[in-house]
Amino acid sequence: MKCHKCRQRAIINMPEHRLALCQACYSPWFLEHTERAIKKFKMFTHQDCILVAVSGGKDSLALWHALVHLGYEADGFYIDLGIDGDISYSEKSKHTCVRFSERLNRRLHTVSVAEEVGASVPEIKNLTRRVACSGCGLVKRYFMNRTSLEAGYDVIATGHNLDDEVAVLFGNTLRWDQEYLVRQYPVLNEREGLKKKVKPFIYFTEKQTTVYSLVNRIAYIREECPFAKGATTLYYKDILNQIEHHSPGSKRRFLDGFFQIRDRLLQSEEIRLTPCRQCGQPTTGDICAYCRLVEHIHHRQTAPSIVNSGILDV
Repeated sequence: MKCHKCRQRAIINMPEHRLALCQACYSPWFLEHTERAIKKFKMFTHQDCILVAVSGGKDSLALWHALVHLGYEADGFYIDLGIDGDISYSEKSKHTCVRFSERLNRRLHTVSVAEEVGASVPEIKNLTRRVACSGCGLVKRYFMNRTSLEAGYDVIATGHNLDDEVAVLFGNTLRWDQEYLVRQYPVLNEREGLKKKVKPFIYFTEKQTTVYSLVNRIAYIREECPFAKGATTLYYKDILNQIEHHSPGSKRRFLDGFFQIRDRLLQSEEIRLTPCRQCGQPTTGDICAYCRLVEHIHHRQTAPSIVNSGILDV
């Protein structure tokens, strides 16, 4: 297959765009479309300081790389989740992010969940008896916002791609989960202690971000998070990929169609936020979900076990 721009050998075919591109033409196309999404949704300008949430995976590192090469002031933010075990997942991902920050010559902020919360994500899962993704998502959102406020960043950018977004939209639509549907948009504007959050890769598929990473020799961690195995969103992605295969462009049309009717269908009262009584971060109640989580973990860690309490003494 030939590149549609220069007639050299193509490395990627994108039926949804009716476009095939070679290695030399792909990165400029990718950067141009990244900039288009940024401008279309008014995500940020070159005067803004951007904090990019990075995990060591291809999407987040590709986003950081793209923003820096587009001339934006973008630093990284990595959260050490303490997920190691046999594959040393967090250790590898942290090392990958540190090396990449050195390559870009940009600052990388790091936070350790175990040090801040008193328990790693696997320990939080065991102590709270909630699925790992629930506690993980909660602490990620908390520390992304806190770090952006403390370090003076204007915007938080995440590497969510088209496949991620349509899978979540599919699940939320199946449940008609209005609270989450209202929040599903490439831009969540700043309000009452919450920094603006954006998703510049909203229109790129996982395949497209992978090719960008390979073309630009971005070393990313190949292992998936151990807790992602069996996740419902992976099942949704498989279904949506089948639909996309038979009807190229379906994912984009699904997402854009939702954006067009979102304001008309999802009218709800603005939720009032107040400072958390313990940490000062915005919340809908007296104490935020993060502080309640930490309190619960500390209670479980300090509570006497059945054996130590003497209940099982004989």
